[in-house]
Amino acid sequence: MEEHVDIQQLKPPIYTKGPIGWLRENLFSPWYNTILTCVALLFLYFVFKGLLTWAFTKAEWNVIYANLQFFAIGPYPRVQVYRIWICLYILAGLLGLSAGVWRGMVQRWTFIIGGILLVFLLIPFEIVIPFEIVRREDRHLVSIEFRPNLIWLIFESRRWLLGNIALLIGAFFLGKRITRLRPWILGAWVLSFPITMFVLHGFGENTIRTSEWGGLLLTLILAVVGIVVSFPLGVFLALCRQSKLPAIKWISIFYIETVRGVPLITILFMGGVLVPIFIPYFTIDQVLRMMIAITLFSAAYMAENVRGGLQAIPRGQHEAAQAVGLNYVQSMMFIVLPQALRSVIPAIVGQFIALFKDTSLVYIIGLIDLFGAAKTRLADPVWLGLYVEVYLFISLIYFSFCYAMSKASQEIEAELGVGKH
Repeated sequence: MEEHVDIQQLKPPIYTKGPIGWLRENLFSPWYNTILTCVALLFLYFVFKGLLTWAFTKAEWNVIYANLQFFAIGPYPRVQVYRIWICLYILAGLLGLSAGVWRGMVQRWTFIIGGILLVFLLIPFEIVIPFEIVRREDRHLVSIEFRPNLIWLIFESRRWLLGNIALLIGAFFLGKRITRLRPWILGAWVLSFPITMFVLHGFGENTIRTSEWGGLLLTLILAVVGIVVSFPLGVFLALCRQSKLPAIKWISIFYIETVRGVPLITILFMGGVLVPIFIPYFTIDQVLRMMIAITLFSAAYMAENVRGGLQAIPRGQHEAAQAVGLNYVQSMMFIVLPQALRSVIPAIVGQFIALFKDTSLVYIIGLIDLFGAAKTRLADPVWLGLYVEVYLFISLIYFSFCYAMSKASQEIEAELGVGKH
C-alpha cells in the first residue's frame, strides 16, 4: 500500500525592512540622497517654524470659535436649528443601516464619520468659547463679554450630537441583523432628500425661506443636488450625442457645446437675474434656480466624460450583446455602460470635486454659502482684518470634503479592479 505523506506547504518568508531600513534605503542610501534629505528637512523646519509660531502665538482663532454656527448654517433661524438636527438624524439612521447591510467600503466610511462625530463630541469647546470680542481698535483687544447663551448652545448641541452617534450605532447593528432591508434602504435614500428639504423649509407660518439658508448647509445642498442629478442627466446626454437619429444627436451636441462654451457664473446670472425678468409671472425660488443652473452646467461636462468612456468600449461588446439577443437598452444598461463608467471614474469624481468647489460662486448672486458666510463675517468691524484665519478654516473644510471624495473614488476603483490586468 502506498503511504500518504502529508507535505506541509511553507509560505514564503516575509521580508520586512522596518522603519530604519526604509529610511536608509529611500532617504540616506547614496550620498546625494542624504544631502537632499538634509536640505529638505532644513527647508521644512524654517517653513513650519514660522507657520506654527503664527498659529499658536499670533493667530486669533476666536473668530472661528465665536462664528462656528454661522459658518455651519448661515442666517438660518437659531430657534429652528432643531430641524437641521432632525435631518442629520435621518441621514445618520440611513447611513448606519447601509453600513450594516452592505459592509465593505460603506462600513469603513461610516466608521470614519462616526469617529469624526465622536471627536466633535469630546472637544472641550466650552473652555475656549465663553468669551466674545466686542470691539476692536488697531487690532488690539478692547473689551470682552461673557456669553452664557453660547455655553447653553454648546451643551444643547452636544445632546443632539450624542443622540446622532447613538442612532448611527443602533442603525448599524440593526442593519447587520436584518439584511432583507436593502430595497427599502435604497427607497429611503431616494425619499430622504425631499423629506429633508420639507423639514428645512417647513410650511405655513413655520416656513423658513431659502434666502435664510446658508453656510456649509447651503453648500452641501447645492453640491449634493448637482452631483446626484447631473450624473444621470450627463449619461443621457452622452447617449443622445451618440444616437443615430440626427435630431436627437444635434440637439444634444448644441446643448453640450453651448454650455461648455460659457463660464458657470454666466449660467448663474442667467438663473438668478434673467429668469425673473423674462418669466415674471412664474416665481421660482432663488436656491432652486441655482440648483438647476449648477446641475445643467455640470451635466454638459459629465456628458463628455461619459462619452469618452463609451468610445473606449470595443465594437465587439456591442455585437456580442446583440448576438445574445439583447436590445439597445439592455445592451447599454448591462454591458456597455457599466464598462464605460468603470473606466472614467477618475474623470467623473474630478467633475464632482470641481462642482463642489464651484458652489462658492453663488455668493456673487446673493446667497450666503460657506464662502459667503466667511465674507459676511469678515465685513463685521468686530472681526475686521482676520482674513488669514477665516480663509484657512474654510479652505480646510473644502479640502476635507474634496479629499474624502477623491479617497472614496480610489477605493471604488480598487474594488472594481480598475487599472489591474
